[in-house]
Amino acid sequence: MPLSQPKFLGRWFFGLTDPARFVKARDEIADVLTMQRGFFASDNLITWEKSLAFLRDDAFAKAFNAHAQSSAERGTIWRLVTLVWAARQAAKLPGDFVECACYRGTSARIVADVVDLSDRRYFLYDLFEHDEAMPHHGLPAHGADLYDEVRARFPEPNVIVTKGRVPDTLAQAAPDKIALLHLDLNNADAEIGTLELLFDRIVPGGILVLDDFGWLAYQPQQRAEIPWFEARGYSVLELPTGQGLVIKR
Repeated sequence: MPLSQPKFLGRWFFGLTDPARFVKARDEIADVLTMQRGFFASDNLITWEKSLAFLRDDAFAKAFNAHAQSSAERGTIWRLVTLVWAARQAAKLPGDFVECACYRGTSARIVADVVDLSDRRYFLYDLFEHDEAMPHHGLPAHGADLYDEVRARFPEPNVIVTKGRVPDTLAQAAPDKIALLHLDLNNADAEIGTLELLFDRIVPGGILVLDDFGWLAYQPQQRAEIPWFEARGYSVLELPTGQGLVIKR
């Protein structure tokens, strides 16, 4: 479906015992609505009578259609919209952009297409490989070639891609001032360790996006992060997308 249509029916949902039955129920919900426009269903989020103005954002749509290829990438469109919004706000501030972990680099590539990064650096971190000894789950693209594939997606010299365990690799390459910090580490200890090192480097008005914050599967992260932020006088906004949002004072 073209993004110009104010309706989005995805097939990316978690925790289903019968996906076909769920999709049928999703379509039945749409059928009984008095207004078909404004219906969104994807990424464990169903809502209706919303404007979905982001589907008419030409710059975002161009980048999304160019780079979001898998069902997971396309299904998480509202999360990508949130990240692009944060990047657009952060682009008005001094400081670099940081993403931990970048996986295939899709979200960062979309941000780099939409936001002018010519006067700042974009730091990307990931293990790129996975083994069963690691405390988080692996993903399909993890492997020996992933680092090179991600590096090839970013010909820009101001995009720094670092391979290794976060937060350990932050000692190798990390900016002093951060305008946007995006954490998607799927692990409580890694995220707290990263926050310990980088949160104070976020400039006033800078934005932190926590991809896993509101998902039950990653509840240990939320349980660790809520008191961590409270101790510093912050409260994380839990978004319907499952993300968490913090704006630095």
